[in-house]
Formats: sequence, C-alpha cells, structure tokens
Amino acid sequence: MTANSMRFREFKMPDVGEGLTEAEILKWYVAEGDTVSDGQIVCEVETAKAAVELPIPFDGVVHALRFPEGTTVDVGQVIISVDTDPGAGPAEAPAAPAAAAPAPAAEAEAEAPAAPERQAVLVGYGAAPSSTKRRPRKAQPDRSASVTAAVQAELNGAPAAAAPAPIAPVSVRAGARPLAKPPVRKLAKDLGIDLATVVPTGADGIVTREDVHAAAGARLAPSPVAEEPVAVVEVPAAAGAQDRAARETRVPVKGVRKATAQAMVASAFTAPHVTEFVTVDVTRTMKLVRKLKDDPDMAGLRVNPLLLVAKALLVAIKRNPDVNAAWDEANQEIVRKHYVNLGIAAATPRGLIVPNIKDADAKTLPELATALGELVGTAREGRTSPADMAGGTVTITNVGVFGIDTGTPILNPGESAILAFGAIKLQPWVHKGEVKPRHVTTLALSFDHRLVDGELGSKVLADIAAVLENPKRLITWG
Repeated sequence: MTANSMRFREFKMPDVGEGLTEAEILKWYVAEGDTVSDGQIVCEVETAKAAVELPIPFDGVVHALRFPEGTTVDVGQVIISVDTDPGAGPAEAPAAPAAAAPAPAAEAEAEAPAAPERQAVLVGYGAAPSSTKRRPRKAQPDRSASVTAAVQAELNGAPAAAAPAPIAPVSVRAGARPLAKPPVRKLAKDLGIDLATVVPTGADGIVTREDVHAAAGARLAPSPVAEEPVAVVEVPAAAGAQDRAARETRVPVKGVRKATAQAMVASAFTAPHVTEFVTVDVTRTMKLVRKLKDDPDMAGLRVNPLLLVAKALLVAIKRNPDVNAAWDEANQEIVRKHYVNLGIAAATPRGLIVPNIKDADAKTLPELATALGELVGTAREGRTSPADMAGGTVTITNVGVFGIDTGTPILNPGESAILAFGAIKLQPWVHKGEVKPRHVTTLALSFDHRLVDGELGSKVLADIAAVLENPKRLITWG
C-alpha cells in the first residue's frame, strides 16, 4: 500500500439493512474542506426500509463528495474521500473509480490479486468482495452500416451489394448464467421473463431493468402482419396536449414508498386474505382512558384509546395463541410464535412504515405505553431503524385518526393478522333496553386464511371487542 493510498481514505456505501443493495443520499452534513472525526455523522441515506445516518470511521479533512444529494448509490460504491493527513502538503488524491480495461486471460491468472479486506458496515460486516473476474464479452460485429446500406439501396431502386445477414439479438454464451443484479432478477421472475432471452445493454453485458421491461413489452406486442402499403398522414396533436406536462407532476417511486408498494403487492397476491368486522360500544373504555390519564402511575405516558386497543389485542392473542403464527412456504410449515412483536402502522412523509414493539405481550400497561410513545415519536422523525421494522407478528393500523370508520387492511408480509381500528363516534345505541348516545367504533380484522380459519379469526375479533366493551376483562382475562 502506497503512502498516498494510506493518506486518502475512502468511505463506501455500507449495507445498512438486511441485504439491501442500494440507498439514496438524502442529505450531506459536511462539505469539501470540512474537518471530520471518527464517529461523526456525515450524511443521511434512505434505504428501502428507513432513513439512516452514516458515521465516518476515520479522522481528517473531506477531500471529495462523490455523489450529490438525491442520488441513489449501490452498496459498496465510494461516496466520500477523506485526507487523513492534511498537514503533509499537496498530494495526488485517488481518482474516482472507473471501468478498467479487461486484462488478458493469461495475465489474469498470473497476477491474481490478494483478497481485499471486508468493508465494515453498520449491521454485521457484509459479504467479502468476490475474487473472481468477469470474462470480457466477445466483441459483436457492427451490422448497422451494412443494414443501412441495404435499406438505402432498396429505396433508390438499386440492388444491395450483398444481402445483410439476419440480425440476432446480442446474448450471453450458451449455458452461461446471465449477468444481472438481484433486483433485476426478481423483476424478471415477477414478469415471467427468462433472463437468458434478454438482450443486455448494461456495461460488461449486465441485464438492466430497462432490458427486462423491453423484453416483456416485446412478448406482449402483436406479431407483425404483412399489409398493403398505406399513405401516412400526420395528425395534429390534440388540443391541450402540449401543455399536459406543465399540468402533471411525476414523482419517482423509490425508497420506503417503493418497498411498501412491492411488499403490499406481494402480500395481497400471496396470502389469501379474509376480513371480518364488528361494531362495538367502547364507552367504558373511553372512561378508563380518562381515569388512566389522571393516574399518577401513568403520569407523563402516552395514554389514548390505541393503547387499550393494543392491550385488548394482546389479551385476545393470549386466549387464542394459534393466531400468532407465520407461513413457511419453503418447508410447507406453520410456525407458531410464542412471543408477540406488535406492529403499529405509521404514516410518515416518506411513506407507510410498520415498526413493531418487541415482546409486547410481556410488557405491563405502563411499559406498553412507553414503548408505543417512543415508537410513534421515532417514526414521525424519520429515525426508525430497519431492526425496528423486522420480525413483526401482528399489526394494528389506526385509520380512525383520519375520521375513517374502518377498512380492509392488507397484511404486513410474513404476519398472520392486522387489526384496523376505526374512528370512535357518538352514536345512538341500545344500552340496558334504552336508546342512548354511546361511544361506538368498528373494528376490522384481516388474517391469512392459510394460518387462521374463520372460527379462530372470529374468536380473536370477538375477544378484542369484548375487552373494549368491558375493560374489566383486562384483569379477569389478562
């Protein structure tokens, strides 16, 4: 290692989640020329799961920021370089990484590089970089000139010098595995596209997302049919079409919102959903909320109807533990879980996220209130970590805060049930033989019918309603 390479240190985009492949740089907290120290936060990035702040692992002066804010960067790419010895005078800084020309096979075998050290990341240490090299793709003959000449000769009425050879799509060699990133492979699988049939346009023969979409479009396009030539008449654009772009806004789908969209589609078309509803008188629960707010033991804690709905759900799960399970598709097994990681759906400026309270079933009411308050506060600030959103078992979505009576919620992927909590409203209700104004709400429980049959789902929802109708059951059942 040269003295220059030791002086200029490069910090690469780490894998800040569970196998994530890219992240968007939201904000830089430093600029070129700023002094940084080990552990200092230099930027905030957004992955498919959350926004995360990245600390720099060494001291020095920022030499270069490799990417501007708003750029999506692959894991492993250098995002910032730091001069760790600025007092040593001018020195040649490392250049930005560029694609190197492929070495001949003989040289590649004779000069095998030493295995590089692993790049430390925030979660684990990631995968060690591969020591293998991609074989350079064979140069493809440029047929564009010959095709152009043949077409021009035909239009001029003169025979072409030679009939051009049929143009075959550029593809990988027979038997070789097509080169593509994991997200592209998943996209091809979802669209039913065989990567071996896709024409790669990326560097070094890598199949891109655009290549997969093009292949999907070509598959759906109708086969050309020979027809008589017809005159082509230009049709003027419709009135107002020219200013359409000025009247529309296109928002790129990325980060948390993109991951949520993909997860919801996967959940909706993988798990067979069943949703049941119940309307319940929660007047006694509202009275208990008011009493708890005045209780010295709950002073300073977040006390609201959602807290008691969460406790009611936990009691119902305790009485019906089979509802707390997951479906293992690979092993064709039902995995029953003896702990409850309670998810709370939270709407944030970056999209919907579902952090969860770990081991919520083991918490007392004050502990649950504390955890719920911290969870909501962290989510609103956009500081929820990927670990806080992993491992959930059941979820509550509080649509009542928007004035909505209820809905048919979609399961969070990997979970067995989700409870929608609607708005609490004063309504005429028959109570002790008389019609009186009572606080009423509607609950909706969606569950995975592979795991939960109608009887079990009905029992869980009925128990939740019973607790909210008469909160004394928190003591007798809890």
